[in-house]
Amino acid sequence: MTTVKDIYNYIDKIAPFKNQESYDNSGINIGWGDDEVKAAMIALDATADVVRDAEQVGAQLLITHHPVIFDPIRQISFKSVAGRLAFDGINVISAHTNFDSAKLNDILCDKLNLIPTEPIRVDNGVPIGYICECANMSPERLVTRIQAALGTTCVRYNNMGGEINRTAVCSGSGGSLLPDVIAKNVDCLITGDVKHSVFIDAFNAGVMVIDAGHYHTEQLFCEYMRNVLSEKFPGVHFDIAPSERDILSYQF
Repeated sequence: MTTVKDIYNYIDKIAPFKNQESYDNSGINIGWGDDEVKAAMIALDATADVVRDAEQVGAQLLITHHPVIFDPIRQISFKSVAGRLAFDGINVISAHTNFDSAKLNDILCDKLNLIPTEPIRVDNGVPIGYICECANMSPERLVTRIQAALGTTCVRYNNMGGEINRTAVCSGSGGSLLPDVIAKNVDCLITGDVKHSVFIDAFNAGVMVIDAGHYHTEQLFCEYMRNVLSEKFPGVHFDIAPSERDILSYQF
């Protein structure tokens, strides 16, 4: 028999929950560790559609990247995502910033065919993002590579021209790392959720920033989790939620 706690403990070995950022809420968000798991659903976010997927297959566990519960909850509606999951008895394990530092940026660099040489920043012994070497790559070629590798519909970037020899990579929202990138003499930062002010600061510093989208730089979580957990727990059916997708639409 495989329990929620068994799966939690294995994820903890891959990406120690103790290494999550102070603002994060990774771990068992909903449920009880002793519950048996026969079917588990995996998604980046617990959207209403993903919850419906879990309900339809009778999953005992939902594994997400972004926590279902981030801020303190003073009241739970049974119509809310957290309320529906609790009412249905579906446990939730979320592996967010602990997974970012332990695995996700490695997976992202590998997907982009970039080899990390050093962290962008180290917080309390935990690496945040990576700096990679690029062999005289043009901005257009790098953007095309990112689109092809991640299936990104829309990529925003400030084209500084020239060639890119060193690029920084941080999944999700890594605009706050720009000062570190500038200090390390990096030509480009690849991340998501980039604010206008970050683009301006990067432009003034002569650094290219590529916003490949929060979703697209982190969706790799789902396939990785399905593969490693299926191998470790063959008696449990792990599946990526059919409704797992970028919920945003783009018009050009």
